Amino acid sequence: MTDLMTSNHLPGLVQAAYIIAAVLFIIALAGLSRHDTAKHGNICGMAGMGLALVATLALAARQAALPDPGGQWRPWSLTLVVILGAMAVGGAIGAWRARTVEMTGMPELIAVLHSFVGLAAVLVGYNSFLEPGALEEGATAHIHAAEVYLGTFIGAVTFTGSVVAYLKLSAKMKSSPLTLPGRHGLNLAILVGSAGLMAWFMLDGTEDALVPLAAMTALALLLGFHLVAAIGGGDMPVVVSMLNSYSGWAAAAAGFMLNNDLLIITGSLVGSSGAILSYIMCKAMNRSFVSVIAGGFGSGPSAQGGDRDLGEHREIDARESAELLANARSVVITPGYGMAVAQAQYPVAEMTARLRDRGVDVRFGIHPVAGRLPGHMNVLLAEAKVPYDIVLEMDEINGDFTDTDVVLVIGANDTVNPDALERPDSPIAGMPVLEVWKARDVIAFKRSMATGYAGVQNPLFFRENTQMLFGDAKERVEAIVRELS
Repeated sequence: MTDLMTSNHLPGLVQAAYIIAAVLFIIALAGLSRHDTAKHGNICGMAGMGLALVATLALAARQAALPDPGGQWRPWSLTLVVILGAMAVGGAIGAWRARTVEMTGMPELIAVLHSFVGLAAVLVGYNSFLEPGALEEGATAHIHAAEVYLGTFIGAVTFTGSVVAYLKLSAKMKSSPLTLPGRHGLNLAILVGSAGLMAWFMLDGTEDALVPLAAMTALALLLGFHLVAAIGGGDMPVVVSMLNSYSGWAAAAAGFMLNNDLLIITGSLVGSSGAILSYIMCKAMNRSFVSVIAGGFGSGPSAQGGDRDLGEHREIDARESAELLANARSVVITPGYGMAVAQAQYPVAEMTARLRDRGVDVRFGIHPVAGRLPGHMNVLLAEAKVPYDIVLEMDEINGDFTDTDVVLVIGANDTVNPDALERPDSPIAGMPVLEVWKARDVIAFKRSMATGYAGVQNPLFFRENTQMLFGDAKERVEAIVRELS
């Protein structure tokens, strides 16, 4: 076994495995771009990660099996035991969380996973700085020092930012933005201070460089907390995507520090894809990425609805709703986070099947930021076996609402708010929304008349062609299904 671990052929085999794993990751990303290929994409991703783990484990065992500078052989078998033990514990925890987490809890789970990546980058940075030989002089040493500093900075921002995102998404922290006086100046001061500390760190070249590194880490942790705390609930889907990008760049930075090509490639894939997704979502919300980082929905006085008199809402019951649907020619369903919370996707799928059996044209309209995670509604509907061809994006469905008889708004709020187009002083002004109010009739499923996650009141619920169906979405849809029977 020792001969195998010390073989000169092993590094080449590991690099070949890394190349294959990188190709599998690219195929996985391509597969995840479509519903019908998502399963195969996931399989390729898991295969690539499994191959990468085996290759890295073999490389770690080889490094442990080589003699140290004093000529003594290291106990590589003990190293393997420690690594395998850590993998077993982590794998068990991951499998348990994957099996027990609800789809409604997926956004905060992802935020927690991002925080782990950030924390890992910070620990790798300190380890790279403290390991023997890290303080050697020369151009290579300066490059390595820059990798350590930037990797630690990105990781620290990702860590605390992801923790705050988790707290907001899980309602353990208020979703409203934290608007400290001079908050933009505070962020700028932290960046300038971090740049100055980097100059100190790069020029020191001794063990005392740990001081600016530790000071920068504290500032970066504060910056990550403040950046996300200052973002309101309406922008949280973009925040999750943004943190996904940050975690990718943190992983790539860790790859540079560890001289691991696969980690660099994987981190770059995650970082770039997260950045592209954040751009697409910001464009769908008619917001710049910088404005999302700087603030967020719900920061103005009108975010709470102000003192506007929107009139009285009208109510409808399940029997009357079933009659409207049965007599309709076309129906559009626009789901939101409320459908996920109620786990109503299965009765919604059954209602869709019954209406289509009656000859009703049923389609779904999905807003790019519906729910609290990109693609949240698409995953729920796919889980309930809703046909892919009737699930349409906002741009595909918006022009058809004028010819739609009934729209069912199931747990959506901010994504169907007409104020986005009609009220310039609204916190969501300019955000493209599903124009459901143009349909003949609108039925809105809600538990109460409370505002949505962004804290913005929705005048749609007070319009003449809108009726409110109060209660648990799953129970109300099941009642409609019984009436349709």
